[in-house]
Amino acid sequence: MRIEKLVPPLTVGNNEGLSLFFVGVGSAFSKMHFQTNVLVLKGAEHLLIDCGTMCSKALQSYGSSLTSIRNVLVTHSHADHIGGLEEMALSNKYSPEPSKPRMLITDEYKTILWEQSLRGGCSYSEYSNGAYMKFEDYFEQIPMKVIPSTSRPMFQTTLGDLDVKTFRTRHIPGGANSWEDSFYSVGVLLDERILFTGDTQFDVKLLTWMDVHYNLEYIFHDCQLFNGGVHASYDELKRLPMSMKNKMYLCHYGDSFQKYNPEADGFLGFVKQGEFYHFDK
Repeated sequence: MRIEKLVPPLTVGNNEGLSLFFVGVGSAFSKMHFQTNVLVLKGAEHLLIDCGTMCSKALQSYGSSLTSIRNVLVTHSHADHIGGLEEMALSNKYSPEPSKPRMLITDEYKTILWEQSLRGGCSYSEYSNGAYMKFEDYFEQIPMKVIPSTSRPMFQTTLGDLDVKTFRTRHIPGGANSWEDSFYSVGVLLDERILFTGDTQFDVKLLTWMDVHYNLEYIFHDCQLFNGGVHASYDELKRLPMSMKNKMYLCHYGDSFQKYNPEADGFLGFVKQGEFYHFDK
């Protein structure tokens, strides 16, 4: 794996192998970093994982724009992950050359996302066929099919040569004892090699199952810098076996990160925004 700092402008295609570009690395309330939104690149295809409130500004700072994003996947409905979707929808719909970004999403979450988050700002812009506008007026859905015989719900689809799998996680509410008790949230597995957890509480069973079944090369894990709450904490992640920490980067962290030395604790380190993580073919 090779790490490369972006020299702007950021382009969303023509990358030969699988790469991640971290648009941001911060937690929801970070003031030092953009939010943890990730651009996946492979060949001519790209996929934006999450589009938070600061995503448009972040992309602009890299010499790109939100309208350059043609494929998006959303892990859950917090503002630092979906707050930019309304801008994405409206700026594409009402541009001089209107278009629909493609969204990789299950039918279940499409209903949740539209009815509970996007509808209020998008549905009433105008009438469509005599009715208020719907999800399909703004986005083209790329359905995700269920993967059988997994420890928890998993879904799969492809973008060109990029294989994308999602899996249910345990994030909110704080009192949830399992993914079944949790509001809809997912992590992402790319090409059965690279795991991005999305926002999740500490979940050893999930990490172990995924590592055993897919022999993961790298893990990019949600990490908060205090105990309690609805994210995996640094202290909890320190308890993982060294074999797992040795392939784990930490992201979605707060502004006190400089007090920590993750390499000394066995991790690969904190992810840095504005950098590519290129993986060997």
